[in-house]
Amino acid sequence: MADEKPRAQALDGRGKRFAIVAARFNQSVVDPMLESAIATLKRHGVGEADIAVLRAPGAFELPLIGARVAATVDAVITLGAVIRGETPHFDFVAGESAAGLQRAALETGVPMIFGVLTTNTDEQAMARADPARGDKGGDAALAALEMVTVLATLPADKPAPRTHRPPT
Repeated sequence: MADEKPRAQALDGRGKRFAIVAARFNQSVVDPMLESAIATLKRHGVGEADIAVLRAPGAFELPLIGARVAATVDAVITLGAVIRGETPHFDFVAGESAAGLQRAALETGVPMIFGVLTTNTDEQAMARADPARGDKGGDAALAALEMVTVLATLPADKPAPRTHRPPT
């Protein structure tokens, strides 16, 4: 079950703010994901005024925009598509986008949802983006809602980092 989705749960987005940062590169793949992410947030009570949509040139630029907008929202959903080609460009863009988003989440304390498709073919990307088939845009929105819900149950302050002190 390589792509088993989490079981549905009650998620309430009322009063929460979300930013969706969507790449313009491979826009024919990204736009259906964007539409599905917005529809999913609205279905879970998020008001239209509480959804900010920003565009990035491509997947590589998602982390910087996500980090900048983090202070204004409860979660950031990033959407993009990196499709393998004939050069190693895919490996650099996909990996650095993922790593940058993880760093941004850890540094800001705001969830950065990785809704970036990494596929071998255009056909795979379209299938995963299609709300009637893969619905990865909707999945990203659900992940954001779940993260906001979980984080709301945890203490807001991060504990001080532990430092290892050698015995004296």
